Amino acid sequence: MNKVLAWLGVLLALALAQKGELRLFIWSEYIDPALLEAFTKQYGYRVRVDLYESNEEMIAKLQAGGVSQYDLIFPSDFYVPSLIQLRLVQPLDQARIPNLKNLDEKFKNPPFDPGNRYSAAYQWGTTGLIYRKDRVAAPPSWAVLFQEPKAPFVLMDSSREMLGIALRYLGFSVNTKNPKEVQQAGQVLLQAKRSRYFLGFEGGVGGKNRVVAGAAAYAVVYNGDAVRAADEYPDRVGFAIPKEGATLWVDSMMIPARAPNPEAAHRFINFILEPKVGAQLSNFNRYATPNKAALAYINPTDRKNPAIYPSAEAMKRLEFILDLGKDNRLYDEVWTAVKSR
Repeated sequence: MNKVLAWLGVLLALALAQKGELRLFIWSEYIDPALLEAFTKQYGYRVRVDLYESNEEMIAKLQAGGVSQYDLIFPSDFYVPSLIQLRLVQPLDQARIPNLKNLDEKFKNPPFDPGNRYSAAYQWGTTGLIYRKDRVAAPPSWAVLFQEPKAPFVLMDSSREMLGIALRYLGFSVNTKNPKEVQQAGQVLLQAKRSRYFLGFEGGVGGKNRVVAGAAAYAVVYNGDAVRAADEYPDRVGFAIPKEGATLWVDSMMIPARAPNPEAAHRFINFILEPKVGAQLSNFNRYATPNKAALAYINPTDRKNPAIYPSAEAMKRLEFILDLGKDNRLYDEVWTAVKSR
């Protein structure tokens, strides 16, 4: 019997070797490991995962050779046009992704990628403030960071999201093309950075971890990171979107231009867009699903949680970040100044 089991193990290993490997380059804490195991079991591909904490880090790695090392990346919506223009990604073969039909209508023909030629939506959500509810009150305004802060805080290490929040605080659009408004937002961040309570810039997960550990009282994070932390430490952690509003985002699945295994990448995209798989993903991540067919399988408490699915009133105070073409340089220049001073 042991010999039979040993031979079965050898045959399974050979089958996986023949199928090859799927390499994901993805945000940290952004996929249920059980889904990777299920994909391997169903299709026979080993899955290897490398992590990043910002869109800028992801693009830098692609430009340094990662474009031929990874099969799937998960960029935010406003980076999609740049990835296409830089020829870092390849068009999708939609005939191999029949589950694209499951996406909600607002994600089927996004302005950043008309017709989903290069991308398929993965998750969507918001930014906001995670806070230590045992130390500070729920923050009604971004002023707790930008106007005489009184407790340790962490800012998000993401240019458009952090500048976008400063713009909302000032009453401007997160997509303004007015240089004076973007510069004013930069000054807001510089003032916050000079506070003795400023602890640095972190990715969303890093900021969340510092609040949970008690090093910080506030951190700018993605909502799913905060929701998971609040579930684990309900007496310690809370999440709020201040009254001025914040940014919305959609992360998508894209295939690098010289991906070593595009067949596996297409199969994985189609797998994620299965209704029950999409629901399992969002039930794990605690982000909203763009998969309309998955909504029926989302945990009922999450469907009613405004931190995951914002109310219609809250949505009026939230803005998607758009690619601004040549005007992106305004934000790049101001962000560079903020980080370097």
